[in-house]
Amino acid sequence: MAAPQTNIVLSGLARRLIHDEFLDEPTALDAISSAQKNKQNLVSYLVNNNLVDSLSIAVAASIEFGVPLFDLHAIDMSQIPSGAVSEKLISKHNAIPLFKRGKRLYVAVSDPTNLSALDEFKFHSGLTTEAVLVEESKLSSIITKIIEEKESEELGDFDDTDLENLDLDAVDENAQDDEVDTNTDDAPIVRFVNKILLDAIKKGASDLHFEPYEKRYRVRFRVDGILSEVAGPPITLATRIAARLKVMSRLDISEKRIPQDGRIKLKLSRNKAIDFRVSTLPTLFGEKVVMRILDPSSAQLGIDALGYEEEQKALFLDAIHKPQGMVLVTGPTGSGKTVSLYTAVNIINTAERNISTAEDPVEINLEGVNQVNVNPKAGLTFASALRAFLRQDPDIVLVGEIRDLETAEIAIKAAQTGHLVLSTLHTNSAPETLTRMVNMGVAPFNIATSVNLVIAQRLARRLCESCKHEVDLPREVLISAGFKEEELGSFKIFEPVGCDNCTNGYKGRVGIYQVMKVSEEMGRIIMEGGNAIDIADQARKEGVNDLHRSALLKVIQGITSLEEVSRVTQH
Repeated sequence: MAAPQTNIVLSGLARRLIHDEFLDEPTALDAISSAQKNKQNLVSYLVNNNLVDSLSIAVAASIEFGVPLFDLHAIDMSQIPSGAVSEKLISKHNAIPLFKRGKRLYVAVSDPTNLSALDEFKFHSGLTTEAVLVEESKLSSIITKIIEEKESEELGDFDDTDLENLDLDAVDENAQDDEVDTNTDDAPIVRFVNKILLDAIKKGASDLHFEPYEKRYRVRFRVDGILSEVAGPPITLATRIAARLKVMSRLDISEKRIPQDGRIKLKLSRNKAIDFRVSTLPTLFGEKVVMRILDPSSAQLGIDALGYEEEQKALFLDAIHKPQGMVLVTGPTGSGKTVSLYTAVNIINTAERNISTAEDPVEINLEGVNQVNVNPKAGLTFASALRAFLRQDPDIVLVGEIRDLETAEIAIKAAQTGHLVLSTLHTNSAPETLTRMVNMGVAPFNIATSVNLVIAQRLARRLCESCKHEVDLPREVLISAGFKEEELGSFKIFEPVGCDNCTNGYKGRVGIYQVMKVSEEMGRIIMEGGNAIDIADQARKEGVNDLHRSALLKVIQGITSLEEVSRVTQH
């Protein structure tokens, strides 16, 4: 705790909180000083730093200043007087107009000393203002909601009919492709693109596809791993839409002959921003643009949200807390490997550890982690980045993908010399990962002595809890699906139905994992030249569930359907 600030006078609220024994005087003085430095009011600072809860502050302030206390959850938000003041003013002063009575406007504040808010609200509304005291946490939540709803309204409701009525006179249809006037400030195109991006975020899409064909143009979202068409604007707008996306991504709009990569940061509110990774590809009838949504919150989910069984989670946590060795995550593109690795990094990201990552590209920014974008054209490959890391006193190294023998050998060497190495490969199962490294040219002895854990994973769609329906399947069908005889009758099987809360009966995804600790016996099999089948047999003997068995456990738990298991594990 910092020393008391003797030149700071305790406010009435601070005195009340000290009197009520929520704070001691040194803490109160330090909070006032820090709040002033951070240009925050005292109430926001105390709540945001968990020094005093918002309800206790509201009660204390109400008593101290004689201002009536009001519960924001008791008001219908649709009744709040819209247009009385701007959203900018609401955000600036952390206050909202609650209701109007004649010429008097009642303003919700969490800090009754916030007189400037009352003065500005009075000036802009032309009404006499009066303060009503509310809890800071509830006030912040409602302000965020008001601003997000306003931004959503500003994007407008756009459909294909509106687009067909656009004025296309600005485009010279006879001009060469490189000479077409891409008027990227065209408001309807801007609104359409913004609306598509916002819809994708609301629907939980992972990817957006903008695709031009000879006679039509389509926009598709990938939601829970499945692509579906969401819009079909006129093909005449293909060039403008591509240009708008390229301008937003800071790409060269005049270059249409080669692929380009870029990023967009879309700020949804003062507290939430979403990154998009953008890739353009010249196709026969124009540029296809694919956008990957990179939600930083996905890296903060925590291991419990990923879908590991308890014994799998224990193996995972044990491996990433070891001082050295290698942890490999494998699976196809879009199977959640990056989220698994980022989750591991978040768990072990402390001030005592030096963590460096080499990625292609960096998808999510992580505070406290040194992240490097590999750039093969400039000579910055995974291998060269890894060599540089080893000269920078690392504790933990993350390599986006082991693609070649050079990268594999450097990673193995790092894992053998006191570093924890996290990386990914593209194989179908955990046992195949080890033989894949042998096929790349890595010495079997080095694999056996450095790889601690291999995780193979897939993502399966979760059944919607609101509409999933129990189904009765014959015993023979369940046995052929892979269930054990002794399990039958002890669980219920559900199938998707579909409702307003989900997409075709599914909502969200869950990880399916094969978590294989590399045992001494597996190491012996590798060194003796054994293949993936031999390693898989040994893993089975040691009680390691393969992907299909792990998926069946999710069916037993009522999380997913047998149909989804067949799709994901191809069994």
